[in-house]
Amino acid sequence: MTPNEYCQDKAAASGSSFYYSFRALKPKVREGITAFYALCRELDDVVDECSDPGIARIKLAWWRTEISRMYEGHPEHPVTQAMLPTIRARDIPREWLEEIVDGMEMDLDQQRYDDYKTLLLYCHRAAGVVGQVAAEIFGYQNRQTLKYAHELGLAFQLTNIIRDVGEDAGRGRIYLPAEELAGFKVEPAEILNRKHSERFEALMQFQYERASQAYERAFALLPQEDRKAQRAGLAMAAIYHALLEEIRRDGFRVLERRVSLPPLRKLWLAWKTMTFA
Repeated sequence: MTPNEYCQDKAAASGSSFYYSFRALKPKVREGITAFYALCRELDDVVDECSDPGIARIKLAWWRTEISRMYEGHPEHPVTQAMLPTIRARDIPREWLEEIVDGMEMDLDQQRYDDYKTLLLYCHRAAGVVGQVAAEIFGYQNRQTLKYAHELGLAFQLTNIIRDVGEDAGRGRIYLPAEELAGFKVEPAEILNRKHSERFEALMQFQYERASQAYERAFALLPQEDRKAQRAGLAMAAIYHALLEEIRRDGFRVLERRVSLPPLRKLWLAWKTMTFA
């Protein structure tokens, strides 16, 4: 199996919205973004699948070293081997990838966030920087596109947080800021015990509105001349925004179930956006 085949399998196995958005890209761009997505999956899996935080830290430290090896030109892992040509061609800053690892380490250090400012740092590292790397791979003419990509990454992460409240509670994690839980009179124990209430719905409506505003800000920042180059990101946005709306229509029952879109609908949204962006 070649490095690119490994990354393709990793992306396809995830069933993620991102995978559907990559299909219509030119081969070199598709290989680059698929390799980057596979890297993000590898890092995320360390945190989600490692029950021992000590082992997870060792694995993340290994990935830090592997990223260094990639920038020095001799990566060992199939994912970094596949990504090396894109790193060289697009001149992606090494510190961006290191910040993504920082975001994964925050998951090991924190299971609660006191306020939105603290959560925003996590979102920046885990998703905003991811958006910037993706924008570099897709290509752009106007550097304002990086601001769009960062804001769009934040919108994706806020959507993920809303969608995964129940799953995260099962791991003992609550990403919703503590001061906001208190403001809506929702006790952390209610989240951990998956107790739905009108107060919880109001809290989630607040989260929904913040995520919706992040999408609006992102779209407003995208320069017209870069819409075509960034159409894969717009396809992802169409899927994620549709997911956010589906969660709202479902009454924010995220403590009870994980809302998702059928693969055919994801494919349709991606095709429509890629065709008409």
